[in-house]
Amino acid sequence: MTKHPMFGLMLALFGTLVLTPDALLMRLSGMDGFHMSAWRGIAMGSVMLLGWALFSRTRKRDLGMLKTRLGVTIVICQIFNSTLFCLGIAVAPVAVVLFGVAAVPVFAAFLAWLVIGEPTHKTTWAAMIAALVGIGLAVSGEGDGVQIDANALLGAGFGLGVALVLALNFVVLRAQPTLPIPLTIGLGALIAGGIGTLITGPDAMFEGRLGFMLITGLVVLPVSFFSLSLASRFTHAANVSLLMLLETVLGPLWVWMGVGEAPGPRMLAGGSIVVVSLAAYLMITGSRSKSV
Repeated sequence: MTKHPMFGLMLALFGTLVLTPDALLMRLSGMDGFHMSAWRGIAMGSVMLLGWALFSRTRKRDLGMLKTRLGVTIVICQIFNSTLFCLGIAVAPVAVVLFGVAAVPVFAAFLAWLVIGEPTHKTTWAAMIAALVGIGLAVSGEGDGVQIDANALLGAGFGLGVALVLALNFVVLRAQPTLPIPLTIGLGALIAGGIGTLITGPDAMFEGRLGFMLITGLVVLPVSFFSLSLASRFTHAANVSLLMLLETVLGPLWVWMGVGEAPGPRMLAGGSIVVVSLAAYLMITGSRSKSV
């Protein structure tokens, strides 16, 4: 597999773009937090574990890695990632939750330095600051931005929790390249799905629009999270996290088109700053890799 510096970035970009309709599909399902977590986890976990069972050539080693401290860490990260994101989307505007998730590159940069001593390039910091300024603009403003109330604050808190566990996930996978991604993430998703099922109860499981959850659980989540997690092995965790900021911009736009949660001018302006910042970052990084 190629180790060109741009490979990891392009893989992360692909994974992020696949992930962007996720919030819309969740909204369209009409389900509450644990109900969404149940179906997303069961579907995603089943796909990833089936893929691992069919295609892994190192099953014995993979199972051994699963029982290590780092393997358990990835499983736990996925449980919290799946559950907290669903709870956030259920109680707060999508933009607020994704604003909390936007902290993931900051967490990733800090954890990469703390855990594996990996510094973050100044270009990454510059792009990160510019993107966060854009996101701050997108959710600010009286009437034009998102109204801050108890639910919004709770949603932002859930988003920050997602950011922390996602960042840790990327850093651990970069620190230990032999961890089996489909097995660890798939198991974590399946456990989250089991918890959601127990809380929702069997009688309520088939309420709502199940088709939308199956699309995101069977296609969107397995493809995006496998791509993003694999990308962390070819580029810094902060880089993967930085490109995920596109979801903060494009996710609410999908929701606007699908259910009418319209973005105001500030959100559009802030989103433009994010897109331009990340596009410039990719261009600069690509030019730098060619000159090396």
